[in-house]
Amino acid sequence: MDIGSTNIDSRWRICTLASFLGVVLLVLLLKQGHDSVDLSSPRSSAVLVASSIDLFPSPTNQSSNSLSFKESRELEHEEQKGCDIFDGKWIYDPKASPLYDGAQCPFLSNQVSCQKNGRPDSQYERWSWEGNRCAIPRFNGTDMLESLRGKRVIIVGDSLNRNQWESLACLLYSSIASSDAHVEVRDGMYKVFRTKNYNCSVEFYWSPFLVQLEVDHANGTSVLNLDKICASAKKWKGANIMIFNTGHWWKHQGKFNTWNFVRYKQELFQDMETELAFEIAMKTWAAWIDKSVNGTNTKVYFRSISPEHQGKQWCHNQTQPIMDNSYQQTFPHIIREITERTIERTRIPVTYLNITMLSEYRRDAHPTVYTSRGGKLLTAEEKRHPEVHADCSHWCLPGLPDTWNRLLYASLVLDSTRGSSSSSHLAV
Repeated sequence: MDIGSTNIDSRWRICTLASFLGVVLLVLLLKQGHDSVDLSSPRSSAVLVASSIDLFPSPTNQSSNSLSFKESRELEHEEQKGCDIFDGKWIYDPKASPLYDGAQCPFLSNQVSCQKNGRPDSQYERWSWEGNRCAIPRFNGTDMLESLRGKRVIIVGDSLNRNQWESLACLLYSSIASSDAHVEVRDGMYKVFRTKNYNCSVEFYWSPFLVQLEVDHANGTSVLNLDKICASAKKWKGANIMIFNTGHWWKHQGKFNTWNFVRYKQELFQDMETELAFEIAMKTWAAWIDKSVNGTNTKVYFRSISPEHQGKQWCHNQTQPIMDNSYQQTFPHIIREITERTIERTRIPVTYLNITMLSEYRRDAHPTVYTSRGGKLLTAEEKRHPEVHADCSHWCLPGLPDTWNRLLYASLVLDSTRGSSSSSHLAV
């Protein structure tokens, strides 16, 4: 018993001494480190936590950083599924724009060659449209030509679609040798860009109403046939990509009104409401699409209204886009509503190139007085009266229509990554 008690007392004394020495050592360490790191302070805790994150990446970060290129592309494609390329903002980016040199595009018309016509500023060429929720693919002319190999593109509509044709032709022309290109122009009514090596063409057909306008030159009257598609439609057939627009010519009034009568179901009308006539014409166009287009081989696009800038938002002498997000254009909403309603009801899917909003901000990008009328450049006297002669409808090139075509290209790219042959209405 005495021996056991002695052993226990010895062990207890050793444990007590060790505990005491441990406490003393801890106090000394805390006192010594007080000036370097205060372990009890929240700031030091945060520093330590941050250091541990930096030094030892979480499993989530590790897996993200170790994604293969293929996996990264698949993740990017997955994110793009909900991408609205028309929801974005304008960013001044002189490195990204312009996409070509206008002086190197020999078939640009005088109407839109603003730099050649003496416009003193060029900042309007250097704005880039960037998406709010997704990355919009940069335009790649070689890639687009590859996707168009052996195919036909037709662009049908008014002078704003001719504006878009000139842009697309220049974008593609800048991607090939000049000897590979052939361009044919017929008085603004028909234009075609062809490239031999890619065996593809981009054609423009003048048709501001999409339905047939009959002009009787003998008596100077014109009749708009609301239930007859435009006569050039027989040449549209078989195209692989179709881009349409209409709208502006429906709102011309007074001496600028194009027709004297409209004809519907063999009956002539002189005072039919414009909105009703427009809706009937759009139904005629939609019926032609459903009857004449093979949805397997052809993608159909409809470009929305390109805004004008008059009144308070007059385009003359403007060098910056409108930055007020609350700005609203005054172009009749009923025209846009009828267009969208018609597209939604087609059997053949139609992709809506909704460029109206992004174009509304670009009052700086019109030719104004640096343009031509009737094939002739404005005279010095005419330039002194911009309130009469300034063009606030069309767009300088290089310029805004290049963005329309970049979004057309992006639509094609996004459709291919989704594995979809077509998309309908506003879904892009």
